[in-house]
Amino acid sequence: MTRYDAVPDVLCARDQWVCWRSAERDGTQTKLPVDPRTKRLASVSDAATWSDFETARTVARDDGAIAGIGFVFTQGDSFVGVDLDAARDPETGRPDEDAKAIVGRLDSYTEVSPSGTGYHVIVDGTLPSGGNRAGTVECYEHARFFTVTGDHVEGTPETIRERQAELAAVHRDYVTGPLQKQSDHAVLPDKSRSGGGTNDSTGSTDGAASAGNGLTDDAVLENARSAKNAEKFTRLWRGTTTGYDSHSEADMALACHLAFWTAKDTAQMDRLFRDSGLYRAKWDDPHYADGRTYGDATIERACRITTDVYTPSRGEASTARDETDTERLARDVARLERTIETTTSERDAIADLTTQVASLATQLEYLNDELATERRKRKRLETKVAMLERADGRSWWQRFRG
Repeated sequence: MTRYDAVPDVLCARDQWVCWRSAERDGTQTKLPVDPRTKRLASVSDAATWSDFETARTVARDDGAIAGIGFVFTQGDSFVGVDLDAARDPETGRPDEDAKAIVGRLDSYTEVSPSGTGYHVIVDGTLPSGGNRAGTVECYEHARFFTVTGDHVEGTPETIRERQAELAAVHRDYVTGPLQKQSDHAVLPDKSRSGGGTNDSTGSTDGAASAGNGLTDDAVLENARSAKNAEKFTRLWRGTTTGYDSHSEADMALACHLAFWTAKDTAQMDRLFRDSGLYRAKWDDPHYADGRTYGDATIERACRITTDVYTPSRGEASTARDETDTERLARDVARLERTIETTTSERDAIADLTTQVASLATQLEYLNDELATERRKRKRLETKVAMLERADGRSWWQRFRG
């Protein structure tokens, strides 16, 4: 069997392939996606930089600068990749206990990673919300590429199987469970602010939704923006996902802030989230057999892991109750008008610009790599010239003229 022959046909049939090469970034090795056709850096958000399987495999075979091939996960496919890092002894080939349990539970196509120290499992399913990485376990379903070795793990299926229930269980036990204990998403917002109310954990530790604390939307936002960690809330509110591994993790972080400040008023949380820069169409997409949407599940989980809530002072609560139905209706109408103003063409233009920026960024990274290579070549040449000059006492110009 030649290299890559074990790669499942359902992957080979898709034009979602790139090559990759290793490069050093900030003192550590990283894998960079490469367009098989141009040999320039590829982008996981630009399908024009991908190719078919055969093209990628041929380039990886014939070009010594290419380390291997990779598959790009997109929203248009139903694949989820589970990366188990530092889980295999490269000398004995034995997995650690967690890897053995995860591979066995997922029971789908599994291969050894390029380093020989980990495993890649690919299943057919949908990644649950609530984070995609904890410790050495990572899960991806779009906007990422998986290095593919074709080094199939004996005893595992040779095909990619539908494993939604098993994926959900692994995600719960190895990703969201550890995240709940140690990620900052489970850390409550900083309540310290001038002249405000108090935090109250009584009656809320079971994670259930509540009737809220009576604060208006504006009052909730004012409190969040005046807390010590207002900068983090403001970045999330504006739609910035920097510092999070995925948009979904940023969604969960903002939802936890809202759960605290609204005292788990789910209707108010949903209303406020829709006003934030993180809101996207996915919020209303059904993600579960019972009809729950991605937004429903995000709010539900945020309420479950937020064990403390904000209780307004008596003055704040009194002011909050003064809002009339007319004022609330006016605010809802204004929100709807803002939504309507964001036309489809404007969203498409933003998406196009985002793709262009991503493409330019990858091109710039490639040019920087090329420049660094040329500088190293020049440095080596200068060193050789200097050694020759020291050897016979003449400059290179004197030797050139004889």
